Amino acid sequence: MEITSIEQNTIFMLINLGYAVISLFVSVIALVIIDKVIFKQIDFIEEIKKGNIAVAIFQSMILLFIGIVVSAAMT
Repeated sequence: MEITSIEQNTIFMLINLGYAVISLFVSVIALVIIDKVIFKQIDFIEEIKKGNIAVAIFQSMILLFIGIVVSAAMT
């Protein structure tokens, strides 16, 4: 039995999708750990509402990191 190019591409896409889902879960878990364990005393959402730009930049960099990790898993 020969594997065609379409079957190979389908299998490869499913493997990449699995990597993307796994990396997304790992990134979200890392975000929760950073938010709840490392910075217990800081409520990031409340600080952003108060106008703290440094916290907003920090949170956006974490979300950007998650996007980069997920996009790297897709390629």
